[in-house]
Amino acid sequence: MALRNAVMAALLEGEASGYDLAKGFEASVANFWMATPQQLYRELERMEKEGLVSARVVQQERRPNKRLFSLTDAGLRVLRDYVGRAPAKPPAIRDELMVKVQCVDIGDTEEFEVVRAAVAERQERSTAKLARYHRMQERMLDGRSEEEYLATAERIGPYLTLQGGIAFERGNLQWCEAVLTWLEQRAAVRDGKADG
Repeated sequence: MALRNAVMAALLEGEASGYDLAKGFEASVANFWMATPQQLYRELERMEKEGLVSARVVQQERRPNKRLFSLTDAGLRVLRDYVGRAPAKPPAIRDELMVKVQCVDIGDTEEFEVVRAAVAERQERSTAKLARYHRMQERMLDGRSEEEYLATAERIGPYLTLQGGIAFERGNLQWCEAVLTWLEQRAAVRDGKADG
């Protein structure tokens, strides 16, 4: 998937500045697409040249002027075409932590502890992300039940992708908890063998 598709999906929410999009990525699509602000700005420039987005300048006092971007009809057509095609293949996972866990038994106690600490750090990050996603879910629902929201909301796509992010982080947490338990048990066995 190209970054432009994620940008156009974010612009479905309405006009936004590059800064707003960067913040919005963190708050809305970070559970399935990561991009730096610099990447977003470069992509917006390319998309504007290609006629997929248009920009207007908003004059501001005491701050630099800002450009607000919105989808053009051409951009909406490209996005609809993109949505209408089946994804080519599932994404490949490239996770350095998984490689380290794969190798956890080849090192001494120091390397073992580095891997354990990295898994614990992943657990902390997933816990924080999950809490943030739950706050986002509460804001989206705004006192409504999930059934009410899904039946009445103008757009349900952001909610559905948020549910994917929640499921992903829950899976991360389950895995981290299991790995930490197994590593603790393994360390106890190693320490027992060393003592005996």
